[in-house]
Amino acid sequence: MTQPQKRAVVLLSGGLDSATALAIACSQGYRCYVLSFDYGQRSQTELNAARRIAETLQVAEHRVLRLHLEDFGGSALTDSSIEVPEGETEGIPVTYVPARNTVFLSLALGWAEVLHAEAIFIGVNAVDYSGYPDCRPEFIAAFETMANLATRNGVSGEPIRIETPLIDMTKAQIIRTGLELGVDYAATLSCYQADAQGRACGHCDSCRLRAKGFADAGVEDPTLYVPEGER
Repeated sequence: MTQPQKRAVVLLSGGLDSATALAIACSQGYRCYVLSFDYGQRSQTELNAARRIAETLQVAEHRVLRLHLEDFGGSALTDSSIEVPEGETEGIPVTYVPARNTVFLSLALGWAEVLHAEAIFIGVNAVDYSGYPDCRPEFIAAFETMANLATRNGVSGEPIRIETPLIDMTKAQIIRTGLELGVDYAATLSCYQADAQGRACGHCDSCRLRAKGFADAGVEDPTLYVPEGER
């Protein structure tokens, strides 16, 4: 008798890290249920990237949920009156979206419980990252503890793991891993303020980290950037 395929809910933004996390989950034999969010973010074209990636990796299902985090604002990604910084900043940058990963993981947890999924994959990274507090291992461990205290599955012997396969990787290591798994990084979009054509600005923190990752990996950067003359 064949064993049922294990299931995972995977958070997918359309960026480099989340695409790699999805590829890793697929490579580990999970049947992947992918969740993306239209949360009022400045760049909507990243959702087009998420759809392309999900189709390419032939996931079991891909859902895009609409949230209205712009109603709260408090971040350059959800409040158009706050400019996206194009240079290095100290402390937690204004591109941090208040409680974003807590909200995203909570919704993923609900779907995971319905699916009786064993794991939730999220592409957080605590090495080459912008310093967001909800990307740290301490946060992930605390959320996993909460998840298994707060759900019927958790207290009934079906614990749900929060998988963070990229947490200790450099951006270059992430890129090399993804390439080994066949990720098409040209289909991904990491920019905080990409234009309607999906072209990256090349100056925001996410663009800088991404470009440095490709350079450090010794791999050509396939990102489509807005030409200097149009910036």
